[in-house]
Amino acid sequence: MPTVQAVSTSTVSPWGSGVLPLPLMGRNTRGNIMVTAIEKFLSGKQLEGKPVRVTDTRLRYSPANSKLEKMYDDPEIMEFLGNRKIYSLDLLSGHTCPFAKDCHSKVVKHRDGSKSIKDGKHTKFRCYSASLELARDNVYQLRKRNTDTITSCKDADDEVAAEIAFNMMNNSLPSDAGIVRAHTGGGMKWRWYFMAWIKLARANPDMLFYAYLKALPYWVEFINEIPRNFVLTASRGGTADHLIDEYGLREAVVVFDEDKAAELGLEIDTDDSHACKPWRREQSFALLIHGVQPAGSDASKALSKLRKRGDK
Repeated sequence: MPTVQAVSTSTVSPWGSGVLPLPLMGRNTRGNIMVTAIEKFLSGKQLEGKPVRVTDTRLRYSPANSKLEKMYDDPEIMEFLGNRKIYSLDLLSGHTCPFAKDCHSKVVKHRDGSKSIKDGKHTKFRCYSASLELARDNVYQLRKRNTDTITSCKDADDEVAAEIAFNMMNNSLPSDAGIVRAHTGGGMKWRWYFMAWIKLARANPDMLFYAYLKALPYWVEFINEIPRNFVLTASRGGTADHLIDEYGLREAVVVFDEDKAAELGLEIDTDDSHACKPWRREQSFALLIHGVQPAGSDASKALSKLRKRGDK
């Protein structure tokens, strides 16, 4: 396994050693957006010869879903949160997941306005988040809007795009946010977008950020620049899985039953607490298959068995 040189620092943070926060723009404590300069930049500046047209650069963070809400019952997490809350920033599933393989599914919109799920040719189990976008139009619309807004940064070079995206994300943060998951839907489509998340964590050292990641080349590239309050989990089942073993990355593995998790020696995470707790950052874990699965598939049969036992 390649040797990874740790970044040293003389300053101790609540998260242990790691990259120090950068002196970047702070977020508005009222939770309102302050992006006049960004909007002016995006609406008027030519980026690499291409005009960028964005009329509203606000992003919508979502309150904790039913799974993440379970963390409010965890004493360790509540000791950290206090009166703050858990949020996620979500993009369109599949459309923003270029490294997905086993779970690659996305909602496609047809000319008549209807929508359907499209699975990838290597899909073994359908993405729960994509199924949710098909079932709930308000979820689809919110994520599409966030995706369109973030995508508006892509024509700049990576450093500029990362700074613009960071400011969008930072200035849109709810004022009572304490823990933020990067994506209950969607993924790290662009290198500069991953850079923006690193900036966001550095700029808010009193908050905790975490993510499941199939965009492993970005993790590996920036492995010595990720702050301690940004907790990552490699999501096995993507096109870059070899990097999990090569770099010894902590991972989450989707299993069809508890016996498989036991065989792998992995605990099952049912509330995202394994994923987000910094002191578990070296511990891999399993996730039980969930969501709506294609009829007749192995995933569907496994899910049916779990539901009959009352596990799902």
